[in-house]
Amino acid sequence: MWVETHISQGAGAYPITSSTTMGQGYQAAVARGDRNLWGDRLLFMEAESEHSSASFCEGFALAGGRATNFTSGQGLALMTEVLYTISGKRLPMVFHIGARALTSQSLNVHAGHDDVMGVSDTGWGILFAMNAQGAGDLALIARRAAENSSTPFLNAMDGFLTTHTLERVLLPEPELMYDFIGAPDEKLINLMDPYNPVMSGVVQNQDAYMKGRIAQRTYIEKVEPAVQEAMDEFHRLTGRRYDLIQQYRVEDAEYVLVGLGSLAETTMETVDWLRRASGVRVGALHVTCLRPFPGTKLVAALRHVSAVAVIERMDDPLAQDNPMAGEIKAAFFDALSGHPCYPKVTRLPVIYSCSAGLGSRDLHQGHLAAAVEHISEGREQRYFALGIEHELALQPHEEPDIRPERTFSMRAHSVVDGHVRPMSAFSMRGHSVGGFGSVTTNKVIADVVSDVFDFDVQAYPLYGSEKKGLPTRFFLTVAKEHVRSHSELHYVDFVSVNDVNAFYTGDPLAGLVENGTLYLQSPKETAEEVWESIPEQAKRTILKKKIHVFALDAAAISVSVASEVDLEVRMQGVVLLGIFLRVTPFAREKGMQSEQAVLAAVEKALRKYFGKRGEQVVQDNLNAVRRGYEEVFEIPEHVKAGKEAPVSA
Repeated sequence: MWVETHISQGAGAYPITSSTTMGQGYQAAVARGDRNLWGDRLLFMEAESEHSSASFCEGFALAGGRATNFTSGQGLALMTEVLYTISGKRLPMVFHIGARALTSQSLNVHAGHDDVMGVSDTGWGILFAMNAQGAGDLALIARRAAENSSTPFLNAMDGFLTTHTLERVLLPEPELMYDFIGAPDEKLINLMDPYNPVMSGVVQNQDAYMKGRIAQRTYIEKVEPAVQEAMDEFHRLTGRRYDLIQQYRVEDAEYVLVGLGSLAETTMETVDWLRRASGVRVGALHVTCLRPFPGTKLVAALRHVSAVAVIERMDDPLAQDNPMAGEIKAAFFDALSGHPCYPKVTRLPVIYSCSAGLGSRDLHQGHLAAAVEHISEGREQRYFALGIEHELALQPHEEPDIRPERTFSMRAHSVVDGHVRPMSAFSMRGHSVGGFGSVTTNKVIADVVSDVFDFDVQAYPLYGSEKKGLPTRFFLTVAKEHVRSHSELHYVDFVSVNDVNAFYTGDPLAGLVENGTLYLQSPKETAEEVWESIPEQAKRTILKKKIHVFALDAAAISVSVASEVDLEVRMQGVVLLGIFLRVTPFAREKGMQSEQAVLAAVEKALRKYFGKRGEQVVQDNLNAVRRGYEEVFEIPEHVKAGKEAPVSA
């Protein structure tokens, strides 16, 4: 929203999960009376459907306005009719897409590329972001390319995996956006100007329609140069490089994994690990510009490799191949047949097609390693799936810990016995219940750690469409460098269990490292009672791994400090923030020795999230954090060992 509320003039939207937060952010800016960089007051129109919202944008742009929209899944599919007319009228707008699986055998609101692929023939340019930084940067690049080529663009990102993941980003400065985009009235044409009348959207019979369609190729030839120019200029101004394809260790690779969206960064992490662990020369390639399809660049990048696996968040079994795999094959055929625009090719790599991550199904490094093994061994099965158990799916042999390299040492537990160990990244997994406020708390924790302690963070909730009242999980990773892995965390240093049922519906201790930390929401008042309440199997794991166990009745604290009834349940998640700051290393690493220093830093983040609800709510939340920090207690070793407390000298 940072970009669009600065450069656009109006948005027509009927927000649908997972694009809802985008529309909400824009509408909030309108409600505040915000103006764009050229002084225009923003306009937001929520029509009766996604189809109508796209029609609003069409009319807005026909009158010379700079329009935007936010949608996902079925919403984008419902717009399809209007997308054709927008591109046919050369209206250069940008729609932002939280790419989402389309309802098929069941409803799913999570990441998938069915929606984007379903409109890839509508004449729109399509850019795809790998992460939150890319989503913002490509919003600017898409806008410049659109207006310089008279072509509308989709700025796509993975639903939830990008739209709802909190990461540290560099926001483009207003001055940069002002110069990079330019004023609307200097770039756009008012086709409804009564003093310069034109006809638009007229009926064309047999004599004219085809002439109009083919004539538009004059515009189409401008699109790829416009995208490249926008990316080059953005790099010159910011130092952040984007290209039609983004290559990672491809130059000397024998095998390459190709993908779209957030899975590309997970692939990059896997590439580094595989090269270290086995020496296999593997690379990763992200197709940033899906339309216009960068066939010549892909052939140039991949013509030296032995095999390629094209991993896609969709499945089209009745087609010759999944969309991107099919287009890469077509590009290589053109090159092999001597197409003058393509580099010379004397042989073809073996091209495998893969479906993975549909509906945000977890795709982790072990799965990707299995894909590399499959293609490097030259197996005959040319199509495979990842992440499920199926006769067509490849199964991982291991799950490596490939978090960022160990770069610093910190006290692992600020309230225990001075144990120090080197750390690469600090990861947390939370087990809670929808409606407990845990997702917001995860964001607040990430915000505090990032802003106050100057670390990169990645906070990701495992949303379920069922929402309130059912089990949920959330993840947080803290590191001194950008966190590239976009998958559920298997290796964690801290586990928070707000839902006691987590011990009976799964294993919340899975992947918790040796000397790690476990926090339990518990109404028990003594260490002995808390230990007694833990299932025997979990006790054995705790003792074997020397896990530090902390407990507190955060639910009771939440009820006692909340001045509003609707916060009595949700604020127990805020208590977790105080617990997290007490038992993790970050405050001590930053030199904050006192509770007052920690709480002063926390207050800024709380005001950011809760300030609009009034000072009392801010103070309630701050009190919840303080009590969590002060009252959390650890289960002593003698209790875990079933012994009497040692007698002090």
